[in-house]
Parts: sequence; structure tokens; C-alpha cells
Amino acid sequence: MKRYALATIAAVLASSAWAHGHPAPVDDSMPDAQRIRFCERVRDHALQAFYNRDKGRPMKLFEEDGSDGARITNLIIQRIYEEPQISSPKKAETFGRATCNEMMGNKLAPE
Repeated sequence: MKRYALATIAAVLASSAWAHGHPAPVDDSMPDAQRIRFCERVRDHALQAFYNRDKGRPMKLFEEDGSDGARITNLIIQRIYEEPQISSPKKAETFGRATCNEMMGNKLAPE
């Protein structure tokens, strides 16, 4: 009986650990699928900018070519370096995702 209980607990813990923190897959038929994926990548850049700032590394910006992508990403990176209230990786991710969704005009911001 102990083995069964232990196996059940292990299975529950393992499944919850794998599911934690990963965004749901985005259906390509959604009209905003590209925007959602882009904002997920921007969130990753925001997190990296936070780590770079904390380690005292210089700001790494993208070469602007007139596209919205480089402009939005650079703006988020600059704001992370400028704002000390972004003080944790979670705050950096949230800021990056929210700012990107706002600038791209997304109505829904998936987790």
C-alpha cells in the first residue's frame, strides 16, 4: 500500500512540475498567433536583459531596421535597465510580455 501511495504522489508531483511555467501551445489558425509568439520571444529578451543588468553587463540592443520587432525589443531592454523597480526575473518577464502585448495591440495575453 505504501508503494502505491508513494507512486501516486510521485506521479502527481512530476506532472505538476512539468506543467509549471510553460505557455500553452498556440494554434496557427488564430489571427494573433504570430504576435503571441513574438511577445513570448520578447519576454525571453526581457529576462536576459534583467540578468545582464544584474551582472553589470552593458546593454545589448538590436540594430533597428525600421521594423516594429527591433523597436519594441529595444524599448523593453532600455526600460529594464532604467527602472530599478523591475527587481526580479518574474517582474522582468511580466513587464516584457505586458509591454509587448500593449504595443502590438493584443487583446489577450496568454501565460
